[in-house]
Amino acid sequence: MTTPDTRRPRPGAQILRTALGRNVGAMVRGTVLMGLYQAGETAFPIALGLIVEHTMQDRSPAGLGLSIGALAVIITTVSLSWRFGMRVLQKANTTEAHRWRVQVAACGLQPVARDIDLKSGEVLTIATEDADQTADIIEVVPLLISSLVAVVVAALALGLADIRLGLLVVVGTVAILSILAVMSKRIGASTREQQARVARAGAKVADLITGLRPLHGFGGNHAAFGSYRKVSRDARHQAITVARVNGAYAGTALALNAVLAAAVSLTAGWLAFDGRITIGELVMAVGLAQFIIEPLKMFSEMPKYVMMARASAERMALVLTAQPVTAPGTRRPAAGGGLAVDGVRYGELRGLEFEVAAGEFVAIAAYRPRAAADLASLLAVKVAPEAYGGVVRVGGQALADLSVEAVREHMLVNPYDGEIFAGTLRTNIDPSGTSRTIAEAVEASMLTDVVALHRDGLDYAVRDRGANLSGGQRQRLSLARALAADSDVLVLHNPTTAVDAVTEQLIARNVAKLRRGRTTVVITSSPALLDAADRVLVLDDGVITAQDTHRNLLAGDANYCLAVAR
Repeated sequence: MTTPDTRRPRPGAQILRTALGRNVGAMVRGTVLMGLYQAGETAFPIALGLIVEHTMQDRSPAGLGLSIGALAVIITTVSLSWRFGMRVLQKANTTEAHRWRVQVAACGLQPVARDIDLKSGEVLTIATEDADQTADIIEVVPLLISSLVAVVVAALALGLADIRLGLLVVVGTVAILSILAVMSKRIGASTREQQARVARAGAKVADLITGLRPLHGFGGNHAAFGSYRKVSRDARHQAITVARVNGAYAGTALALNAVLAAAVSLTAGWLAFDGRITIGELVMAVGLAQFIIEPLKMFSEMPKYVMMARASAERMALVLTAQPVTAPGTRRPAAGGGLAVDGVRYGELRGLEFEVAAGEFVAIAAYRPRAAADLASLLAVKVAPEAYGGVVRVGGQALADLSVEAVREHMLVNPYDGEIFAGTLRTNIDPSGTSRTIAEAVEASMLTDVVALHRDGLDYAVRDRGANLSGGQRQRLSLARALAADSDVLVLHNPTTAVDAVTEQLIARNVAKLRRGRTTVVITSSPALLDAADRVLVLDDGVITAQDTHRNLLAGDANYCLAVAR
């Protein structure tokens, strides 16, 4: 049996330390202000006790006026210190949450996938709810310290009146925190499970929305909705469990704090009745007993928030500490180069070999859709080079030797189901705002009718996932985006499956004209695109079985004619 390495810090704890370390200044200022607030709150019943004590002894109007002035100062201090203290802490909290959201999102958007078993909906939950709960530690620590200040000041003041009152507060506080510390561990475990189930529900609904149309098409929507109801029900049950645990924690904390306050009040009353403390000290003790409930409540709630922050930090660590599935190289491909696939074995591909010269327009007719998808995934660097056999070369360099950023700059692989984002037609075509070929891309993709249809033209608002566009319009918009990128090598995967035959014919001619002199590969079964290509490669049973022009293949290859003729 091996002993775990206790010296190695847990990723979640390291995240919390990082959050605390870079907010030390704000936390110190917030702690000072909140400590001043708690001290002022504690000073109020003490001042009342002193006023009663001296007023009963001296009966001086001047002394009474001075006392009232002192109370005004205390109240003003309490008000201003709370206002500015919370402002400092909440600003730091919000800023820190933003930092973690950006960091988690950056990990999720890196060009190299990370080795983590989380769906996009789960990563979204981590980047929002978990980032916010982790950043709460910025407020928790100062509030914890300031509450401790209030308890210490109250214990000292009561101890000066009678040592038994001070000891009662100290012993009672330690007992309350010991009980609640045990309960807070269960809150942490329940919160981790709740966040995980909520994340799974979010991922499930994201998948459902993406595949809603095909689900309706083959009647699988009811089964899919039933699956979502199950994960949503699990998340609801866990949320109820967390609420019960939190309720039990809060109720126990309130009851214990009330018992301590009652014990202090009763003990003070007994001491006053016995003549061991004065009436003024009794007023102070009763006032502190009532006041101490609030800082004790805050103090006792802090372990719960610490456990919740730690649970969320550990979930963030799943994303932030996950290793990339591959270690990309550092080289860059030669500008204007071609594309070569040499003996690639992956999925449906069985030793695939072909070469596309620089500036050539080649179409690949894949008889099996799975083989086409596998090839597109390889070229899009969605599969680590070590996960397949053979070599893919771009611009004369193997993909394994190239940085992913360099591959993305040199070669663009546009999938058949390209995402459409909320924004405008223009921002979907040119997300970076740097393209100089938007007009040419719009014309080549036959998106001109969509632009002309709306008064705003390219500034026409597009809903998330292109909900206000038809399937053909979304596909043409995705194609326009790929063309506007004007990359050295462009790979299109079934770019016209949702458009009519006439539009498809025009798109094929336009793409061939716009991309003349640039390396272009189209994986398709469209006769129009196949006819527009310089040559066609037939991909059957994982290998290239024939290559020629589209018309020559139609005339001499019966299988090809059967596969692509419409």
